[in-house]
Amino acid sequence: MTAHRILSWTPAAVVFDCDGTLMDTERHWVDARDTVLREYGHVPAPGFSEQARGLHYTACGRLMAESVGRPELTEELTAALLDRFRQRVTAHPTTMPGAPELVRSAAQFAPLAVASNCPLEVVESCLDVAGLRRYFDHVVVPDATTRPKPYPDVYLTASRLCGVEPARALAVEDSHCGIQAAAAAGLRVIGVGPRPAGPADALADWWVRSLEEPAVQGWAGARIPAQGSGPGAAGNGTR
Repeated sequence: MTAHRILSWTPAAVVFDCDGTLMDTERHWVDARDTVLREYGHVPAPGFSEQARGLHYTACGRLMAESVGRPELTEELTAALLDRFRQRVTAHPTTMPGAPELVRSAAQFAPLAVASNCPLEVVESCLDVAGLRRYFDHVVVPDATTRPKPYPDVYLTASRLCGVEPARALAVEDSHCGIQAAAAAGLRVIGVGPRPAGPADALADWWVRSLEEPAVQGWAGARIPAQGSGPGAAGNGTR
């Protein structure tokens, strides 16, 4: 672990994942996956939830179809998965502990972006409901030319749109898939959640259980310029 690479540094941009990092929506994906599989007469295999964590929903639909030996159902399962997820996230949008506070602090010293594997309308709807959308200059999701995580594309694009080299940007991520993407793009990474024993641990510079930890909030707060003394202060609350 190289936490000092974060703790002793002020990033020129901060790029947040959405699911499980800003918004408590990972549970909705789990519930939606389990529901769809059961609707088709299957029980999720042991370890399936961790396999699917952080994947683009199309990759997840493909994994679901393969896991039950029915690859011909990929499109059908993918559509059903997205539909069930949207129902759940619309009914119960909830932020992750400490996320709103970290976003508000970070917006005072750096441009912010979101890099997500979710559909754009889902991300923007979640952020709007949470009152966070105005803090983000850019929201980047996969499209015809931007590959989903674990490819680095969304993080490379987010850094470029924020006007910084990836090495000067910080990623905040909760999944192995997302951490792989951010590290491959060249960003420094804060990993959030239970600290894993596998490769995700080695890829993150600093691993924290929650964004509400005093060390995280204190790090961000210490980087806020004194009022009127720096460029970050001028745009506070307007993103």
